[in-house]
Amino acid sequence: MSWLAKLYETYEAGVHLDLPEDKKLMPISHTLQNAHINIVIDEHGNFKRANVLEKTKIVLPATESSAGRSSGEAPHSLADKIQYVAKDYPAYGGKKKSYFNSYENQLAEWCRSKYAHKKAVAVHRYISKGQVIEDLVSAGVLFLDESKGLLNFWPHKEEKEHPVPLIFKVLPAVPKEKRIQPDRTEVEPGDALVSWTVELAGELDSTTWNDSSLHQSWIEYDAQSAQKLGVCCIIGDEKPLSINHPAKLRHTGDKAKLLSANDSAGFTYRGRFTDSLQAAGISFEVSQKAHNALRWLISRQGQKGDQIFVAWAVSGKPIPSPLEDSRTLMKDLSEPLLIEDDEEEIQQPMIDHGRDLGESFAQQFNKYLAGYSGQFELNDQIVVMGLDSATPGRMGIVYYRELLGSEFFRRLEEWHTQFAWFQRYSVAVPSKAGKKPAQKTVWPVSAPVPRNIADAAYGDILKSNSTLRKNIMERIVPCIVDGRPFPHDILHLAVKRASNRNSCEHWEWERNLGITCALFRGFYRRHSNPAKRRNYSMNLDESCNSRDYLYGRLLAIAERIEEVALRVGGENRSTNAARLMQRFADRPFSTWRTIRLSLQPYMQRLQGSRGGFLTNRKKELDAVTSSFENEEFTLDKPLTGEFLLGYHCQRMCYRNTEIEKTDETTTQLEESK
Repeated sequence: MSWLAKLYETYEAGVHLDLPEDKKLMPISHTLQNAHINIVIDEHGNFKRANVLEKTKIVLPATESSAGRSSGEAPHSLADKIQYVAKDYPAYGGKKKSYFNSYENQLAEWCRSKYAHKKAVAVHRYISKGQVIEDLVSAGVLFLDESKGLLNFWPHKEEKEHPVPLIFKVLPAVPKEKRIQPDRTEVEPGDALVSWTVELAGELDSTTWNDSSLHQSWIEYDAQSAQKLGVCCIIGDEKPLSINHPAKLRHTGDKAKLLSANDSAGFTYRGRFTDSLQAAGISFEVSQKAHNALRWLISRQGQKGDQIFVAWAVSGKPIPSPLEDSRTLMKDLSEPLLIEDDEEEIQQPMIDHGRDLGESFAQQFNKYLAGYSGQFELNDQIVVMGLDSATPGRMGIVYYRELLGSEFFRRLEEWHTQFAWFQRYSVAVPSKAGKKPAQKTVWPVSAPVPRNIADAAYGDILKSNSTLRKNIMERIVPCIVDGRPFPHDILHLAVKRASNRNSCEHWEWERNLGITCALFRGFYRRHSNPAKRRNYSMNLDESCNSRDYLYGRLLAIAERIEEVALRVGGENRSTNAARLMQRFADRPFSTWRTIRLSLQPYMQRLQGSRGGFLTNRKKELDAVTSSFENEEFTLDKPLTGEFLLGYHCQRMCYRNTEIEKTDETTTQLEESK
């Protein structure tokens, strides 16, 4: 129950934060819903007008049962669906069961209590007249068919002459198996949620969902109507206990619950107790605040899907997301390490590959983290929590960690510096007026984002296997938050896919290559065997005599020679080095002979036009070949992922560095002679 206690503490801290109105924590005894219709009345309950709402979420008063309802009869206290608020819904052929009586009785009890609110009283006066559907039809919000029944589909096909009314666009479509005619789109008007606006003299905002005094009125009324008292396991006091815990944590249609018990009916959880409250009593207040805090945290971090990971400081202080890449986190820094992929024009200042780029990046990332960690006290806690649902009605905690702020920032710094590498991104470049923004490729130093790691290792198989993606995420998150070694099987698959250059589009392969190099570097920084740990440099390491690293350099040099020769000849096709990359990884020595012999005609083409460039590349080939130790060059055993590091470092050295300028100067001198 530690997670409940931390969420409860987060709520208590979050309500005191200075946030915009739409970013504040939701009050207890309320829930979040998508509203479809807004009815405007006056203080006497007289109908004035109505309109359809598009993509409008409102905070509405709710009971413990209605906040967690997934089916059955459980009315909200004010705003609710038409099948609840419209007394005349059955008279107009409503297909769903009418729950007006329970809705009206509950609202009447609130209005008769000492906690009554004038807007709630006005709504009760209006719905008691029993003409909600009649007024909505006269206002052009709902429509009737020839038999005076509610129209659940738009019969006109000519959209220009008969535009589809908005209500048919905002309501969710009825599933095919429940439609009268499966081939047409149908909606259920009874599912439209009605919100209320009560126009009172002297009030600027007449909406009920933004009225804090109405919210407080309902909270006080709902608190005194608790049914059972008991000791709350979270705060240790005797409080009204929660029987039905909230749902709608990830989105407004989410029916999965973290806390649930139905021992009174299906005996699903029958064990040592005759009552679920005997196992663990959670007070209504704690349950509401904890679930509201979790819902607030999820909405702030903008994640979607069944699997959700949230990280937060219990004090409410801002923290960086552990699941973002370094580039996204450091986007506001003034000196990002970028290399632009632009053959014709280089505007980026030259990057000195003689310096330690890893050390430079680590200094920048530490500077970034210092802006957060400086705000934390020694005992400030940070929580990382993962949620997932195996069924539509049940949700579980798949990952949970509590860390001190200093520990969290240290783990984050280790991940982003140990797994840093040049990563490929496309960014929009401003263009002249009237033209679309151009796309430019940049290579910032960054740790990869987990979802891209999964794509780099498994590729298209993840599109049809969401369970596999979830399992990968559950294995990567501990590497970030707990500092665990990276899984070798995921690294192995990433190396295989990065070596198979022809299996995907060029941009995707370049992305996978950068990710794989980052994973390989980080894997050996954290190797479980200390004797095998190694700190690979992001620079081109010309002193490295490892067989795999040197073979990777040879492949990059051969590819560069052929690329330039093809460009000089006006050809646009893949190089032999690119086509044979996978074979080269499996049998490097025999494949290198094929690649080396195929370079001869391209070298002859460059001899006249790019002599300086060719001379420098030949020197590099000789230097790398002579660096092999003993008989390692002639071995034909498969290469490890280390060859990708040598290959990528050599390629990156050709981008935006002094070496290209030197080649051009040498060529110009030779041409002048």
